[in-house]
Amino acid sequence: MKFSVSTYSYSSLINSGKKTLAECIKLAKETGFDGIEFIDLDVPEGQTKKDYALFLRSECEKYSLTPVSYTIGADFLYGSDGNIEKEIERLKSEVEIAEALGVKLMRHDATRGYGKDDRGFKGFNDALGNIVRGCREVTDYAARYGIKTMVENHGTFCQESVRVEKIVNSVARDNFGLLVDIGNFMCADENPIEAVGRLAPYAFHVHAKDFHKKSGDAPFFADGFFKTRGGSYLRGAIIGHGDVPVYQCLSTLISNGYDGFITVEFEGIEDALTGTSYGLNTLKRICAAIAERG
Repeated sequence: MKFSVSTYSYSSLINSGKKTLAECIKLAKETGFDGIEFIDLDVPEGQTKKDYALFLRSECEKYSLTPVSYTIGADFLYGSDGNIEKEIERLKSEVEIAEALGVKLMRHDATRGYGKDDRGFKGFNDALGNIVRGCREVTDYAARYGIKTMVENHGTFCQESVRVEKIVNSVARDNFGLLVDIGNFMCADENPIEAVGRLAPYAFHVHAKDFHKKSGDAPFFADGFFKTRGGSYLRGAIIGHGDVPVYQCLSTLISNGYDGFITVEFEGIEDALTGTSYGLNTLKRICAAIAERG
């Protein structure tokens, strides 16, 4: 099994100015990762997005680090400025950035969801047609470049396993699958064990993530936590330190034939280097134990 890290894990270092994205590529290699996943590129002034992507690809080559996936936002409910056609075309242009990065996988959202005062789509089935249409057009375009596309259990509205399963089966393209984030199901109050068991056959890529969980049945005032859809409380954790059943989820994925990269996505309050390196060490031990048990 190979392990990669999402650049999202280094957000605190990048946002504080302590590290550039290019320096995080070197950091990922020094930590012991085999690959890296890029999140929405913040392009330096004076460069085009494609030129910057090519530069990052060359940095990966310099450090013998595999560019694994490109992750971007998208919204097939409301589109770009309310225009779904414009959103589809925007994502097609992002496919070309993915090619420049040298990745073989691109994950985009199905939707960013909706606010309390914006319920144009009252239920998931009302929105499914738009989501499926957008995903099909983008994945058909990406197939020309040899890039597979995915949605993730992410963004509240499309977080539960039954909903993303319905999306992937409705899109019905061999080039389209799922990025299974083993922690994100908890944001929609879903049991990760049951959810991963449902979605494992569709996994093109995997995020390893952990959360600390507190009950929402009484007032809770600790800093750093956020509410789930059903009112429980979560805080990002170092992999293995929280309440996500990481071993069982990965065991299920591997037993279903998953043999791609496992990507660390760390969003805890600890130092990013500590969070990612400890997480990687834990994943290596877990995968070794799974392989030993057979």
